[in-house]
Amino acid sequence: MKVLVMYVDEFGYTPQVKNLESAEDITEGATFNDAILAFIQVEESDEEKDVKSREKKLVNHLKWTARKNNCKRVILHSFAHLSDSKASVEFTKELFDLAEERLQNAEFETAQTPFGYFLDLNIKAPGYSLARIWATL
Repeated sequence: MKVLVMYVDEFGYTPQVKNLESAEDITEGATFNDAILAFIQVEESDEEKDVKSREKKLVNHLKWTARKNNCKRVILHSFAHLSDSKASVEFTKELFDLAEERLQNAEFETAQTPFGYFLDLNIKAPGYSLARIWATL
């Protein structure tokens, strides 16, 4: 799994193109302030491991990043452009849902960008060291 995490002062998205037929129809966007934005690429090799172990590793990384940025809001964004390897849609979605639930149980506000869409993105991010962290998990 590859993860690019950014602390954002502001993040917004608007759905543009549905690229997964089974995705629910979504037309409205959303905007968030003071959040950790996680661009996540779940890879094929992740499916060889238990989804719960992958979810725990992801959440621990996101919680660490949030603490370093004094933030309690996390946005999960499926971003299949960090690696050539891609996990199945089903595995990826399950991992995202489990991670979101674990974060909520730890008293984080959470959101997921619409799964199965290309989105217009608006990102305002400050330029300091821990505002951007890339990791292979």
